[in-house]
Amino acid sequence: MVNRKELNPEASPQAAFGARLRRMREERGWIQDHLAELVGCTGRHISAIETGRKPPTLPFARRTDGALDLVGSADSFEREWREIKHGSLLEGFPEYVGYEGRAVEIRLFEIGLIPGLLQTPEYARALADGDVQRGSITPEQAAERVSFLAERQEALVRPRPPIVLVVMDESCLHHAVGGPEVMDAQLQRLVEAASLPNWILQVSPFAIGARRAFNLPVNLLTLADRSVVAYAESQAQGHVERESTFVVPMLTAYHQLQGESLSQTASVDMISQFRKGTQ
Repeated sequence: MVNRKELNPEASPQAAFGARLRRMREERGWIQDHLAELVGCTGRHISAIETGRKPPTLPFARRTDGALDLVGSADSFEREWREIKHGSLLEGFPEYVGYEGRAVEIRLFEIGLIPGLLQTPEYARALADGDVQRGSITPEQAAERVSFLAERQEALVRPRPPIVLVVMDESCLHHAVGGPEVMDAQLQRLVEAASLPNWILQVSPFAIGARRAFNLPVNLLTLADRSVVAYAESQAQGHVERESTFVVPMLTAYHQLQGESLSQTASVDMISQFRKGTQ
């Protein structure tokens, strides 16, 4: 124990990760080599992460959760890793994404911007660059956001992909992002998505007026056990909710919104008309 390095969990999120890993390992009476064997690395690698000399990776966090029986829990190292990597994201959003990657049905409603799961890389970069110009995030955080979005989109490409139902407020089509070429490619991406068997795309037109069910973006996920997770956000924070007394009314309102929105065929026609205006 002569060479034991004292840890300061408050030094950084990475240091907090390492300190918690050491604490949980020692609570079980494990040496570093034993944990290393369980997660498939070396004792030296465990030491480097515990002391903050190396950053944890997502695969490492997931294997550690398996070794420590933390998979899917609120205390999982995967959740902590996402909070470290995506610290510029709204509170609650990394937790939501963990559910999103396992959902069998995804329902989205968006106002003003194309939903993230449908954004082209160029559109996503233009949005992130706008936040950099406003000074709300750094260029490095902008790159992380775009990379994180790509990971979310890739997670939908599975042998049994989820059903994705999207309702976009008409304002999403009016809001020009990144110039004509970026918008043309983005609108084409919407048309292509609508042709896929697991995507249903609808536009909520301005004409429905006060009958629009939501005034903020809403995400609803149905998991394999048929439970539903809701996620909603404001300008300052996001919130994940699983309590049925909160989720069920949101699901009902979403169904009402779908009934008020244009059919997929009419929605694609509207998108195509907007695309003509970008060329």
